[in-house]
Amino acid sequence: MSDENNIRFDAYQIRCPKLGHAVTFSYCRMENKGLPCFKALDCWFQYFPVEEYLRGLLSEKEWENAFERQRPTKVQSLLELIEAAKKQV
Repeated sequence: MSDENNIRFDAYQIRCPKLGHAVTFSYCRMENKGLPCFKALDCWFQYFPVEEYLRGLLSEKEWENAFERQRPTKVQSLLELIEAAKKQV
């Protein structure tokens, strides 16, 4: 992908289902500690060839960390947050 595409793609904006408001692709591309959000492929595929773009941008290890790693369920995440809050009290 050319630098021109990078700039154009980064400026694209959609409503984020995770956050509930508009975000640019540049945010989604870096949201996960410098890696793309795990939902980026689902959210952006209809706007441009996002998988092709990100495969060209990321190493194989980065791709695995962003998209192929098992994610905790919402319940697991909530339980972890509750435990962390209990430890702070």
